[in-house]
Amino acid sequence: MRRYANHHDLPVPAVSEGELVAEGYDLDALLNQHFRGRVVRKDLTKQLKEGANVPVYVLEYLLGMYCASDDDQIVEQGLQNVKRILADNYVRPDEAEKVKSLIRERGSYKIIDKVSVKLNQKKDVYEAQLSNLGIKDALVPPQMVKDNEKLLTGGIWCMITVNYFFEEGQKTSPFSLMTLKPIQMPNMDMEGVFTARTHFSRDQWIDVLLRSVGMEPANIEQRTKWHLITRMIPFVENNYNVCELGPRGTGKSHVYKECSPNSLLVSGGQTTVANLFYNMASRQIGLVGMWDVVAFDEVAGITFKDKDGVQIMKDYMASGSFSRGRDSIEGKASMVFVGNINQSVETLVKTSHLLAPFPAAMIDTAFFDRFHAYIPAGKSRKCARNSLPIATALSQIISPNTCGKCANAAFPMRLISSISWVITSTSATLSR
Repeated sequence: MRRYANHHDLPVPAVSEGELVAEGYDLDALLNQHFRGRVVRKDLTKQLKEGANVPVYVLEYLLGMYCASDDDQIVEQGLQNVKRILADNYVRPDEAEKVKSLIRERGSYKIIDKVSVKLNQKKDVYEAQLSNLGIKDALVPPQMVKDNEKLLTGGIWCMITVNYFFEEGQKTSPFSLMTLKPIQMPNMDMEGVFTARTHFSRDQWIDVLLRSVGMEPANIEQRTKWHLITRMIPFVENNYNVCELGPRGTGKSHVYKECSPNSLLVSGGQTTVANLFYNMASRQIGLVGMWDVVAFDEVAGITFKDKDGVQIMKDYMASGSFSRGRDSIEGKASMVFVGNINQSVETLVKTSHLLAPFPAAMIDTAFFDRFHAYIPAGKSRKCARNSLPIATALSQIISPNTCGKCANAAFPMRLISSISWVITSTSATLSR
Protein backbone atom coordinates (compact mmCIF):
# COMPACT_ATOMS: atom_id res chain seq x y z
CA MET A 1 0.00 0.00 0.00
CA ARG A 2 1.12 3.57 -0.64
CA ARG A 3 0.26 7.09 0.30
CA TYR A 4 -1.20 9.10 -2.53
CA ALA A 5 1.08 11.84 -3.88
CA ASN A 6 -1.77 14.34 -3.97
CA HIS A 7 -5.53 14.48 -3.71
CA HIS A 8 -5.97 14.36 -7.50
CA ASP A 9 -4.71 10.75 -7.39
CA LEU A 10 -7.39 9.67 -4.94
CA PRO A 11 -10.13 7.55 -6.53
CA VAL A 12 -13.52 9.12 -5.95
CA PRO A 13 -15.94 6.62 -4.37
CA ALA A 14 -19.05 5.79 -6.29
CA VAL A 15 -21.47 7.38 -3.86
CA SER A 16 -24.70 8.82 -5.16
CA GLU A 17 -28.01 10.01 -3.83
CA GLY A 18 -29.04 6.38 -3.68
CA GLU A 19 -26.11 5.19 -1.58
CA LEU A 20 -26.81 2.89 1.31
CA VAL A 21 -26.85 5.54 4.02
CA ALA A 22 -29.01 5.39 7.09
CA GLU A 23 -29.48 9.06 7.93
CA GLY A 24 -30.28 9.58 11.58
CA TYR A 25 -29.29 5.99 12.34
CA ASP A 26 -27.27 5.47 15.50
CA LEU A 27 -23.59 5.97 14.62
CA ASP A 28 -22.43 3.41 17.19
CA ALA A 29 -24.67 0.79 15.62
CA LEU A 30 -23.44 1.66 12.12
CA LEU A 31 -19.81 1.33 13.15
CA ASN A 32 -20.33 -1.97 14.93
CA GLN A 33 -22.31 -3.30 11.99
CA HIS A 34 -19.90 -2.36 9.20
CA PHE A 35 -16.55 -2.25 11.03
CA ARG A 36 -16.96 -5.14 13.44
CA GLY A 37 -13.67 -5.98 15.11
CA ARG A 38 -12.11 -2.66 14.13
CA VAL A 39 -13.77 -0.28 16.57
CA VAL A 40 -13.05 0.67 20.16
CA ARG A 41 -14.95 2.58 22.82
CA LYS A 42 -13.24 5.89 23.40
CA ASP A 43 -14.33 6.03 27.02
CA LEU A 44 -12.15 2.96 27.63
CA THR A 45 -9.21 4.77 26.07
CA LYS A 46 -9.78 7.65 28.45
CA GLN A 47 -9.91 5.30 31.46
CA LEU A 48 -6.61 3.65 30.54
CA LYS A 49 -4.92 6.93 29.58
CA GLU A 50 -5.40 8.25 33.10
CA GLY A 51 -3.30 5.42 34.47
CA ALA A 52 -0.60 5.06 31.82
CA ASN A 53 1.51 7.78 30.21
CA VAL A 54 1.54 6.25 26.74
CA PRO A 55 0.19 7.54 23.41
CA VAL A 56 -3.46 6.89 22.62
CA TYR A 57 -2.57 4.67 19.65
CA VAL A 58 -0.73 2.30 22.01
CA LEU A 59 -3.80 1.92 24.20
CA GLU A 60 -6.12 1.53 21.21
CA TYR A 61 -3.84 -1.13 19.78
CA LEU A 62 -4.44 -3.17 22.94
CA LEU A 63 -8.14 -2.33 23.09
CA GLY A 64 -8.50 -3.32 19.45
CA MET A 65 -7.05 -6.73 20.28
CA TYR A 66 -9.30 -7.46 23.26
CA CYS A 67 -12.29 -5.08 23.30
CA ALA A 68 -13.42 -4.71 19.67
CA SER A 69 -17.03 -5.74 20.33
CA ASP A 70 -20.41 -4.30 21.23
CA ASP A 71 -20.99 -7.11 23.74
CA ASP A 72 -20.59 -5.60 27.20
CA GLN A 73 -19.37 -8.86 28.70
CA ILE A 74 -16.65 -9.32 26.07
CA VAL A 75 -15.62 -5.69 26.45
CA GLU A 76 -15.36 -6.02 30.24
CA GLN A 77 -13.28 -9.20 29.98
CA GLY A 78 -11.08 -7.57 27.35
CA LEU A 79 -10.64 -4.48 29.47
CA GLN A 80 -9.43 -6.59 32.36
CA ASN A 81 -6.92 -8.28 30.01
CA VAL A 82 -5.64 -4.90 28.84
CA LYS A 83 -5.33 -3.65 32.41
CA ARG A 84 -3.42 -6.81 33.32
CA ILE A 85 -1.05 -6.38 30.36
CA LEU A 86 -0.40 -2.76 31.32
CA ALA A 87 0.08 -3.71 34.97
CA ASP A 88 2.47 -6.57 34.14
CA ASN A 89 4.32 -5.24 31.09
CA TYR A 90 4.09 -1.45 30.91
CA VAL A 91 7.11 0.09 32.64
CA ARG A 92 6.35 2.98 34.94
CA PRO A 93 9.42 5.20 35.42
CA ASP A 94 9.10 5.02 39.21
CA GLU A 95 9.17 1.19 39.05
CA ALA A 96 12.13 0.90 36.66
CA GLU A 97 14.52 -0.66 39.18
CA LYS A 98 11.91 -3.23 40.17
CA VAL A 99 11.49 -4.28 36.53
CA LYS A 100 15.26 -4.46 36.01
CA SER A 101 15.49 -6.79 38.98
CA LEU A 102 12.67 -8.89 37.55
CA ILE A 103 14.52 -9.21 34.22
CA ARG A 104 17.69 -10.26 36.05
CA GLU A 105 15.97 -12.86 38.20
CA ARG A 106 13.93 -14.39 35.38
CA GLY A 107 16.58 -14.09 32.69
CA SER A 108 14.13 -12.40 30.30
CA TYR A 109 10.90 -10.44 30.54
CA LYS A 110 8.42 -8.85 28.12
CA ILE A 111 7.76 -5.12 28.54
CA ILE A 112 6.08 -2.19 26.78
CA ASP A 113 8.36 0.83 26.40
CA LYS A 114 9.55 3.45 23.93
CA VAL A 115 12.73 2.24 22.25
CA SER A 116 15.35 4.30 20.40
CA VAL A 117 18.64 3.00 19.04
CA LYS A 118 22.06 4.49 18.34
CA LEU A 119 25.26 3.07 16.88
CA ASN A 120 28.18 2.80 19.30
CA GLN A 121 31.05 3.32 16.85
CA LYS A 122 33.77 2.48 19.36
CA LYS A 123 32.31 -0.98 19.98
CA ASP A 124 30.62 -1.38 16.57
CA VAL A 125 27.31 -2.39 18.15
CA TYR A 126 23.79 -1.00 18.20
CA GLU A 127 22.58 0.07 21.63
CA ALA A 128 18.97 0.68 22.67
CA GLN A 129 17.69 3.30 25.04
CA LEU A 130 14.53 2.20 26.84
CA SER A 131 12.77 5.40 27.80
CA ASN A 132 10.89 4.41 30.97
CA LEU A 133 13.16 1.57 32.05
CA GLY A 134 16.16 3.90 32.05
CA ILE A 135 18.53 1.56 30.20
CA LYS A 136 20.74 3.31 27.63
CA ASP A 137 22.99 0.54 26.32
CA ALA A 138 20.95 -2.63 25.75
CA LEU A 139 22.41 -4.59 22.84
CA VAL A 140 20.30 -4.79 19.68
CA PRO A 141 20.76 -7.29 16.81
CA PRO A 142 21.63 -5.46 13.54
CA GLN A 143 18.78 -7.17 11.68
CA MET A 144 16.28 -5.79 14.20
CA VAL A 145 17.49 -2.28 13.37
CA LYS A 146 17.32 -2.92 9.61
CA ASP A 147 13.74 -4.10 9.96
CA ASN A 148 12.72 -1.07 12.05
CA GLU A 149 14.65 1.99 10.85
CA LYS A 150 12.52 4.38 12.91
CA LEU A 151 14.36 3.10 15.97
CA LEU A 152 17.23 5.31 14.78
CA THR A 153 15.14 8.47 14.38
CA GLY A 154 13.24 9.34 17.52
CA GLY A 155 12.22 5.86 18.63
CA ILE A 156 8.95 3.92 18.63
CA TRP A 157 6.70 2.26 21.19
CA CYS A 158 7.19 -1.50 21.15
CA MET A 159 6.46 -4.74 22.91
CA ILE A 160 9.93 -6.13 23.57
CA THR A 161 11.51 -9.09 25.30
CA VAL A 162 14.56 -8.00 27.27
CA ASN A 163 17.22 -10.60 28.04
CA TYR A 164 19.77 -10.49 30.88
CA PHE A 165 23.13 -12.26 30.72
CA PHE A 166 26.20 -11.31 32.73
CA GLU A 167 29.73 -12.67 32.55
CA GLU A 168 32.69 -11.62 34.64
CA GLY A 169 34.82 -9.16 32.68
CA GLN A 170 32.37 -8.52 29.84
CA LYS A 171 32.54 -5.02 28.37
CA THR A 172 29.01 -4.78 27.04
CA SER A 173 25.69 -4.35 28.82
CA PRO A 174 24.10 -7.48 30.30
CA PHE A 175 20.78 -6.32 28.82
CA SER A 176 19.85 -7.17 25.23
CA LEU A 177 16.70 -7.21 23.11
CA MET A 178 15.51 -10.66 22.04
CA THR A 179 12.27 -9.75 20.28
CA LEU A 180 10.71 -6.47 19.20
CA LYS A 181 7.20 -5.82 17.89
CA PRO A 182 6.23 -2.23 17.03
CA ILE A 183 2.86 -1.29 18.46
CA GLN A 184 0.76 -0.61 15.40
CA MET A 185 -2.28 -2.02 13.70
CA PRO A 186 -1.73 -4.96 11.33
CA ASN A 187 -2.80 -5.08 7.69
CA MET A 188 -6.07 -3.36 6.90
CA ASP A 189 -8.37 -4.42 4.08
CA MET A 190 -8.65 -1.01 2.46
CA GLU A 191 -11.17 -2.08 -0.17
CA GLY A 192 -13.31 -3.42 2.65
CA VAL A 193 -13.09 -0.02 4.33
CA PHE A 194 -14.09 1.72 1.10
CA THR A 195 -17.09 -0.57 0.73
CA ALA A 196 -18.20 -0.06 4.33
CA ARG A 197 -17.87 3.70 3.88
CA THR A 198 -20.83 3.71 1.46
CA HIS A 199 -23.15 2.97 4.39
CA PHE A 200 -22.32 6.36 5.94
CA SER A 201 -23.32 9.81 4.76
CA ARG A 202 -20.61 12.41 4.32
CA ASP A 203 -21.45 14.11 7.60
CA GLN A 204 -21.57 10.79 9.45
CA TRP A 205 -18.15 9.87 8.11
CA ILE A 206 -16.72 13.20 9.20
CA ASP A 207 -18.07 12.48 12.69
CA VAL A 208 -16.39 9.05 12.60
CA LEU A 209 -13.05 10.62 11.72
CA LEU A 210 -13.32 13.21 14.47
CA ARG A 211 -14.27 10.62 17.07
CA SER A 212 -11.34 8.49 16.00
CA VAL A 213 -8.83 11.23 16.80
CA GLY A 214 -10.43 12.08 20.14
CA MET A 215 -13.02 14.78 19.41
CA GLU A 216 -16.74 14.52 20.14
CA PRO A 217 -18.45 15.93 17.01
CA ALA A 218 -21.82 16.48 18.69
CA ASN A 219 -20.44 19.62 20.34
CA ILE A 220 -18.63 21.05 17.30
CA GLU A 221 -20.05 23.39 14.67
CA GLN A 222 -19.72 22.42 11.01
CA ARG A 223 -17.07 24.99 10.05
CA THR A 224 -14.87 23.93 12.95
CA LYS A 225 -15.22 20.28 11.93
CA TRP A 226 -13.56 21.12 8.61
CA HIS A 227 -10.75 22.89 10.43
CA LEU A 228 -10.18 19.78 12.56
CA ILE A 229 -10.28 17.53 9.49
CA THR A 230 -7.54 19.70 7.95
CA ARG A 231 -5.18 18.43 10.64
CA MET A 232 -5.38 14.98 9.04
CA ILE A 233 -4.40 16.02 5.51
CA PRO A 234 -0.62 15.73 6.15
CA PHE A 235 -1.15 12.04 6.95
CA VAL A 236 -2.78 11.32 3.60
CA GLU A 237 -0.77 13.49 1.22
CA ASN A 238 2.99 13.56 0.72
CA ASN A 239 4.78 16.88 1.31
CA TYR A 240 1.67 18.72 2.49
CA ASN A 241 2.63 21.65 4.73
CA VAL A 242 0.21 23.00 7.34
CA CYS A 243 0.37 25.78 9.90
CA GLU A 244 -1.99 26.06 12.86
CA LEU A 245 -1.72 28.84 15.39
CA GLY A 246 -4.33 29.23 18.07
CA PRO A 247 -5.17 29.46 21.78
CA ARG A 248 -3.64 27.05 24.27
CA GLY A 249 -5.53 23.88 25.07
CA THR A 250 -7.18 23.40 21.67
CA GLY A 251 -5.45 20.11 20.88
CA LYS A 252 -3.25 21.45 18.09
CA SER A 253 -0.45 18.95 18.66
CA HIS A 254 -2.65 16.08 19.92
CA VAL A 255 -3.23 14.35 16.58
CA TYR A 256 0.49 14.37 15.70
CA LYS A 257 1.62 13.01 19.06
CA GLU A 258 -1.12 10.63 20.14
CA CYS A 259 -2.99 9.28 17.12
CA SER A 260 -0.44 7.66 14.81
CA PRO A 261 2.89 5.85 15.15
CA ASN A 262 3.91 7.40 11.82
CA SER A 263 4.17 11.02 12.93
CA LEU A 264 6.79 12.69 15.08
CA LEU A 265 6.24 15.77 17.23
CA VAL A 266 9.48 17.74 17.59
CA SER A 267 9.48 19.60 20.91
CA GLY A 268 12.08 21.92 22.32
CA GLY A 269 12.63 23.91 19.16
CA GLN A 270 16.30 23.43 18.31
CA THR A 271 17.23 20.93 15.62
CA THR A 272 19.96 20.33 13.06
CA VAL A 273 20.09 19.79 9.32
CA ALA A 274 21.68 16.38 9.93
CA ASN A 275 18.83 15.31 12.21
CA LEU A 276 15.98 16.71 10.13
CA PHE A 277 17.24 16.24 6.57
CA TYR A 278 20.52 14.45 5.90
CA ASN A 279 23.61 13.43 7.84
CA MET A 280 26.54 13.74 5.43
CA ALA A 281 28.92 11.91 7.78
CA SER A 282 26.80 8.75 8.01
CA ARG A 283 25.05 9.33 4.63
CA GLN A 284 21.67 8.71 6.26
CA ILE A 285 18.48 10.61 5.54
CA GLY A 286 16.91 12.34 8.54
CA LEU A 287 13.40 12.61 9.91
CA VAL A 288 11.81 13.64 6.60
CA GLY A 289 12.72 10.26 5.15
CA MET A 290 11.58 8.19 8.12
CA TRP A 291 8.23 9.66 9.13
CA ASP A 292 5.01 10.52 7.31
CA VAL A 293 4.56 13.73 9.31
CA VAL A 294 7.13 15.87 11.12
CA ALA A 295 5.36 18.39 13.37
CA PHE A 296 7.04 21.27 15.21
CA ASP A 297 5.50 22.20 18.54
CA GLU A 298 5.73 25.85 19.68
CA VAL A 299 6.97 27.47 16.47
CA ALA A 300 8.31 30.47 18.38
CA GLY A 301 11.17 28.31 19.65
CA ILE A 302 12.28 26.78 16.33
CA THR A 303 16.02 27.28 15.77
CA PHE A 304 18.64 25.63 13.59
CA LYS A 305 22.23 25.14 14.68
CA ASP A 306 23.15 25.37 10.98
CA LYS A 307 23.04 28.72 9.17
CA ASP A 308 21.52 27.17 6.05
CA GLY A 309 18.83 25.26 7.94
CA VAL A 310 15.90 27.54 7.08
CA GLN A 311 16.91 27.70 3.40
CA ILE A 312 17.08 23.90 3.16
CA MET A 313 13.67 23.70 4.84
CA LYS A 314 12.24 26.13 2.27
CA ASP A 315 13.66 24.06 -0.60
CA TYR A 316 12.21 20.88 0.87
CA MET A 317 8.78 22.39 1.51
CA ALA A 318 8.63 23.70 -2.07
CA SER A 319 9.66 20.57 -3.94
CA GLY A 320 9.97 17.63 -1.55
CA SER A 321 13.72 17.53 -2.19
CA PHE A 322 16.89 19.29 -1.10
CA SER A 323 20.59 19.32 -1.95
CA ARG A 324 23.42 18.21 0.31
CA GLY A 325 26.86 18.19 -1.25
CA ARG A 326 26.50 16.72 -4.73
CA ASP A 327 23.38 14.80 -3.86
CA SER A 328 19.75 15.74 -4.44
CA ILE A 329 17.68 13.94 -1.82
CA GLU A 330 13.94 13.40 -1.73
CA GLY A 331 11.60 12.96 1.21
CA LYS A 332 7.86 12.42 1.52
CA ALA A 333 7.17 13.72 5.02
CA SER A 334 4.63 16.50 5.40
CA MET A 335 5.62 19.36 7.70
CA VAL A 336 3.31 20.84 10.32
CA PHE A 337 3.91 23.96 12.40
CA VAL A 338 1.82 24.56 15.52
CA GLY A 339 2.02 27.34 18.05
CA ASN A 340 0.09 29.62 20.38
CA ILE A 341 -1.50 33.01 19.80
CA ASN A 342 -3.57 34.84 22.35
CA GLN A 343 -5.48 37.25 20.11
CA SER A 344 -8.31 36.62 17.70
CA VAL A 345 -7.69 36.48 13.96
CA GLU A 346 -9.46 39.83 13.55
CA THR A 347 -7.18 41.52 16.10
CA LEU A 348 -4.01 40.03 14.64
CA VAL A 349 -4.86 41.15 11.12
CA LYS A 350 -5.37 44.72 12.34
CA THR A 351 -2.27 44.95 14.54
CA SER A 352 0.26 42.54 13.04
CA HIS A 353 -0.10 39.42 10.87
CA LEU A 354 -1.29 35.84 11.28
CA LEU A 355 2.22 34.37 11.46
CA ALA A 356 3.69 36.66 14.11
CA PRO A 357 4.72 33.81 16.50
CA PHE A 358 7.34 32.48 14.05
CA PRO A 359 11.00 33.32 14.84
CA ALA A 360 12.59 36.20 12.93
CA ALA A 361 14.58 33.86 10.66
CA MET A 362 11.32 32.43 9.31
CA ILE A 363 9.38 35.67 8.86
CA ASP A 364 9.79 35.48 5.12
CA THR A 365 7.15 35.56 2.38
CA ALA A 366 9.02 32.85 0.46
CA PHE A 367 8.81 30.56 3.50
CA PHE A 368 5.12 31.24 4.14
CA ASP A 369 4.30 30.63 0.46
CA ARG A 370 5.25 26.99 1.04
CA PHE A 371 2.23 26.42 3.30
CA HIS A 372 -0.64 24.58 1.66
CA ALA A 373 -3.06 25.39 4.47
CA TYR A 374 -3.35 27.73 7.43
CA ILE A 375 -5.85 26.67 10.10
CA PRO A 376 -7.22 29.81 11.77
CA ALA A 377 -7.60 30.25 15.49
CA GLY A 378 -11.08 29.80 16.91
CA LYS A 379 -12.57 29.82 20.39
CA SER A 380 -15.03 27.05 19.53
CA ARG A 381 -12.25 24.49 19.18
CA LYS A 382 -11.29 24.94 22.81
CA CYS A 383 -14.52 23.33 23.97
CA ALA A 384 -14.07 20.64 21.30
CA ARG A 385 -10.74 19.61 22.79
CA ASN A 386 -12.30 19.18 26.19
CA SER A 387 -15.23 17.14 24.87
CA LEU A 388 -13.68 13.72 24.55
CA PRO A 389 -15.95 11.12 22.96
CA ILE A 390 -17.46 8.40 25.10
CA ALA A 391 -18.83 6.49 22.13
CA THR A 392 -17.51 4.04 19.57
CA ALA A 393 -14.88 5.04 17.01
CA LEU A 394 -12.59 3.35 14.55
CA SER A 395 -9.34 2.17 16.09
CA GLN A 396 -6.43 4.01 14.50
CA ILE A 397 -8.11 5.71 11.59
CA ILE A 398 -4.63 6.95 10.68
CA SER A 399 -3.16 3.58 9.98
CA PRO A 400 0.38 2.42 9.18
CA ASN A 401 1.09 -0.04 6.42
CA THR A 402 3.05 -3.25 6.74
CA CYS A 403 6.41 -2.04 5.46
CA GLY A 404 6.68 0.49 8.26
CA LYS A 405 8.01 3.29 6.04
CA CYS A 406 4.86 5.22 5.15
CA ALA A 407 1.33 5.29 6.46
CA ASN A 408 -1.44 4.62 4.01
CA ALA A 409 -4.20 6.62 5.59
CA ALA A 410 -5.53 7.88 2.29
CA PHE A 411 -9.04 6.68 2.92
CA PRO A 412 -10.22 9.58 5.14
CA MET A 413 -9.74 12.09 2.31
CA ARG A 414 -10.81 9.67 -0.39
CA LEU A 415 -14.06 9.07 1.39
CA ILE A 416 -15.07 12.57 2.34
CA SER A 417 -14.78 15.13 -0.42
CA SER A 418 -12.31 17.35 -2.21
CA ILE A 419 -9.76 18.92 0.12
CA SER A 420 -10.70 22.32 -1.25
CA TRP A 421 -13.41 22.25 1.41
CA VAL A 422 -10.89 22.63 4.16
CA ILE A 423 -8.09 24.80 2.86
CA THR A 424 -8.31 28.33 4.23
CA SER A 425 -6.96 31.01 1.91
CA THR A 426 -4.89 33.59 3.78
CA SER A 427 -2.82 35.09 0.97
CA ALA A 428 -4.15 38.56 1.69
CA THR A 429 -3.19 38.53 5.35
CA LEU A 430 0.16 36.77 4.89
CA SER A 431 1.48 39.67 2.85
CA ARG A 432 0.62 42.32 5.42
